[in-house]
Amino acid sequence: MKPVCLVVGAGAGIGGTVGKRFAGEGYHVVLCRRSDAEGLNTLIADIKAEGGEASGCLLNAAEEHTLEDMISATEKGVGPIEVVVFNLGAQIGDRALQDTSHKAFELCWRLATLSLFRVASTVCPLMEKRGKGTLLITSATAAVRGNPGQHAHAAAMGGRRMLCQSLNAEFGPKGIHVAHILLDGAVDAPDTLGKMLGPERFQALRENRGMEHDGLMLPTRIADTYLHLAQQHRSTWTHEMDLRSFTDLPWWNS
Repeated sequence: MKPVCLVVGAGAGIGGTVGKRFAGEGYHVVLCRRSDAEGLNTLIADIKAEGGEASGCLLNAAEEHTLEDMISATEKGVGPIEVVVFNLGAQIGDRALQDTSHKAFELCWRLATLSLFRVASTVCPLMEKRGKGTLLITSATAAVRGNPGQHAHAAAMGGRRMLCQSLNAEFGPKGIHVAHILLDGAVDAPDTLGKMLGPERFQALRENRGMEHDGLMLPTRIADTYLHLAQQHRSTWTHEMDLRSFTDLPWWNS
């Protein structure tokens, strides 16, 4: 039986690319995303065409029981989950305080923080019984710095970071590796940055800063880092890591 890697938030950018990378290393990858069944099926087909194993489902992480039921079904139908890649985004856009509704603020928290809590509450006890497991959590600059227009996002991602610290404090000594990965810059991803900017602006940004310029973070290189973290020896676990392009100033100097 192959080890199982569960990717929550398996879009066309980081999540899907990380899934492909783990599948290439011998994992059965379970891919979960909110929408776009065609894109999900294409991703699964691509992995299988390259000799890997993959399955997946569509789910709304903000709804009750969806994450818990999916983890239970994976454990029963596929196998014990060894790695969770939690890659749910929670960016609702640049909004002034007066334009940030209670509903939008709460949704951001549900996606960024409560969903991680639900995943951890379900999978960590299973990993604890087995004495091993890895949680790799994608994060953002907003987890460490609140900018104008980011009231909901910064509050939610800051909560995600603190939750990761608490999870690490409780479950690290029990053999579960919790890594909070802060992406401090723009990622060359059509499902996130592409949707925020629109096709024309996104392509212009790629041509001016990305591609051969390496000014946008490449999902394939991010995936290399995620795999490295999953393979770390427990005597030198990384709990928190920040990534950015060589052309970007770090968050504390911006």
